[in-house]
Amino acid sequence: MTEEEFDAFYATAFPRLTGQLYAFTADHGEAQDVVQEAFVRAWDRRREFLADGAPEAWIRTVAMRLAVSRWRRARRWLELVRRNPPPDHVPGPGPEHATLVAALRTLPEPQRMAIVLHHLCDLSVEQVASETGAPVGTVKARLSRGRAALARELSAGDADSADPVGTGEREGNRVR
Repeated sequence: MTEEEFDAFYATAFPRLTGQLYAFTADHGEAQDVVQEAFVRAWDRRREFLADGAPEAWIRTVAMRLAVSRWRRARRWLELVRRNPPPDHVPGPGPEHATLVAALRTLPEPQRMAIVLHHLCDLSVEQVASETGAPVGTVKARLSRGRAALARELSAGDADSADPVGTGEREGNRVR
C-alpha cells in the first residue's frame, strides 16, 4: 500500500470506524484515540496490510482490543484505589517551606536554579554545571551569592515575624 493509498483509506475509514468505536466505548474522545492508535499500528504494517483483504476489519479489531485494554487498566486502577484509598487528610506544606519558597522567589533565576539543583536535588556542583550549561566557577559563584541572599531574606523574614505589627519592638527590646 502506498502512502497515498493509505491516506485515502484513512480519510474514508476513520470517521466510520470512530462512529463504530463510539458505539462500543460510549466515549467519543476514547473512540478517536483507539482508532488513531490502530491506524498508527497499521501504518507500520502497510506493506502487508492490503494482503489481509479486510483492512478496515483489521483496524476495527485492533481498536476494539485497545479500548478493552484501556478499560481493563482503568478497572484495575480503580480496584487498587478502592483497596488502598488515599489518606483523608494530607497536610500541606509547613510555614518553613512556604517561607523558603517565598525567599527563593526573590533570587535571580540562575541563582535560584543553582540553589535548588544543588541543595534540594542533591546534585554536585559539577552536575549543576553540566545541567545548566554554566562553568563550574560560575555555579560556585551563583551558589555563594544565592546562599548569602537567602540568608539575608530569611533573617529579614524572622525580624518581620518577631514584630508582626511593625511597632519597632522585637522580643521585648526596643529597636534604636
